[in-house]
Amino acid sequence: MPRPDRAFRTPAIILKRRDFGEADRLLTVLTPEHGKLDVIAKGARKPTSHKTGHVELFTRADMLIHRGRDLDIAVQAEMTAPYVGIRENLQRGAYASYVAELLDRFTIEGDDDYGTLFQLVDDTLNRLCHDDDPRLAVRYYEMHLLDLVGFRPELNECVISRETVLPEDQFFSYAMGGVINPRYGHEGAAIVPIPVLTLKLLRHMQRSPYSHVKSLAISPALHDDLERVLLGYITFLLERKLQSVDFIRRIRT
Repeated sequence: MPRPDRAFRTPAIILKRRDFGEADRLLTVLTPEHGKLDVIAKGARKPTSHKTGHVELFTRADMLIHRGRDLDIAVQAEMTAPYVGIRENLQRGAYASYVAELLDRFTIEGDDDYGTLFQLVDDTLNRLCHDDDPRLAVRYYEMHLLDLVGFRPELNECVISRETVLPEDQFFSYAMGGVINPRYGHEGAAIVPIPVLTLKLLRHMQRSPYSHVKSLAISPALHDDLERVLLGYITFLLERKLQSVDFIRRIRT
């Protein structure tokens, strides 16, 4: 088995940032080829450090990383995408926090080859900066993240009978990960109703590129229902509530 490189240069999206020691920062970053990593940015809290300003939360940077015995070290960092719109708007920033928290919960450190996932996160942060409907960008992200991490919801056939789902109100089973025929809607726990309009929009998001989705005009009620189904499923899978969700809801109200 080939030994890993002692040093490598990589794009990195900064998901978390914590103070470490007297002058360092501990970063959790997502990279396309080395997965999710915890790295130390030494001296990054010093005003005179060349890293100051290049290791901000929810930014993309080009990093030179050295492998360490316990923690990897970000020897160099140069910001390449500041995602300015996220920092200029509290609600969009809260959605970015949710995107990062969700990714962190569904991934583990050490897995490699996150290229598609890295691109999804990068695209989503860009959409949160610029798109008129950040809630739609987040719902699209949830659908495709679930697909990439192995929890793609089944929306086209009943997960019990394997019959094709008809264009009518159905039920969704969190435990079985998909739509169930109305005649099974009361057989078991963690089953919720899913109106046909919500189901159609989820299918559209699952199979279509974002360019075909973002032009849709979605009512607040439909947005709420999409969130109810997807967030319920995600909470069931993770067996915990996400901290950023309460913050987003407080901002809305």
